[in-house]
Amino acid sequence: MFRYSANLAGIPGTGGELAAHLAKRFDINQLVVEECGKLQDHFDPSAPAIRLSPDNFNGRSLTAVAVAAHEIGHAIQWSRKERVFRLRTRYVPLAKRLQRIGILFVSAAPIIGLITRHPIGIAAPVIGGLVAAIAGAATYLIVLPEEWDASFNKALPLLLEGEYITPEQEPAVRKILRAAAFTYASSALFSVLAVWRWLPLLLRR
Repeated sequence: MFRYSANLAGIPGTGGELAAHLAKRFDINQLVVEECGKLQDHFDPSAPAIRLSPDNFNGRSLTAVAVAAHEIGHAIQWSRKERVFRLRTRYVPLAKRLQRIGILFVSAAPIIGLITRHPIGIAAPVIGGLVAAIAGAATYLIVLPEEWDASFNKALPLLLEGEYITPEQEPAVRKILRAAAFTYASSALFSVLAVWRWLPLLLRR
């Protein structure tokens, strides 16, 4: 996404403007498009709102328009009550809880080890944290079809058919949309690797 984040003269509008335009085009009139923190782009169905990071909200780059279109893809899923969108509402909260449990277990391991003064006191919460992190990662993988649909069944056709991007820009946009689709999966993998990284250190104590 960083690779294609430079503003281009040929892109007529910002990511925020594109998202607002597409929301009107698909009659999602209650949808709000607003700026959020860096790297926090998402669709919030409870608002409902599309929130874009400053570079994507204000930028005229391939990344800005691709991410905006991806989030609009989620808004379309939600407005049409598509079955694939239920994956997010059902499994993402569970995955987040499992990740938090995993981090809590690993963070508590040194304290439990000091109290029990036994290797099992450290090993048990670390292993529990690793299991929770892996379960959270697996749960995120269940959501992957919904993310893929938002990128390649919604966003890419919108961008091509509406001529928001040129055919020459399509390969780059595909890469960005692929990255957007794998955001949850990569985040889950990172949490597993973070737990795994601390495992030898904690067990050595």
